[in-house]
Amino acid sequence: MSKVYKMLITATDRYVPTKLRPLWEHEAGPKTIFFWAPAFKWGLVLAGLGDLNRPVDKLSIPQSVSLAATGLIWSRYSLVIIPKNYSLFAVNVFVAATSLYQIGRAYRYQRSLKKKE
Repeated sequence: MSKVYKMLITATDRYVPTKLRPLWEHEAGPKTIFFWAPAFKWGLVLAGLGDLNRPVDKLSIPQSVSLAATGLIWSRYSLVIIPKNYSLFAVNVFVAATSLYQIGRAYRYQRSLKKKE
């Protein structure tokens, strides 16, 4: 870890309330990357939710497929690693779900175009 990060954690350590100590000290708590990576990955979920309003003809199927695959793979991985990372599991389930929904939208749209022909 970087010296700056260690100094920040050490300075913050004394202000953490007793009730939040178990979360703070957890193997996958805010002192580790196991906490911060899933926290920032929620941005992908928010972007996916924002894409629900995007016109279906503008959706990128390869991007949605890769995000769905990533979400499914990392959901599995998050339950195999030690410590189990339930926050990583949750965010990846949502990444996969939003992407699978977009794939479904794109598939239905492509099918409707073929019916019109």
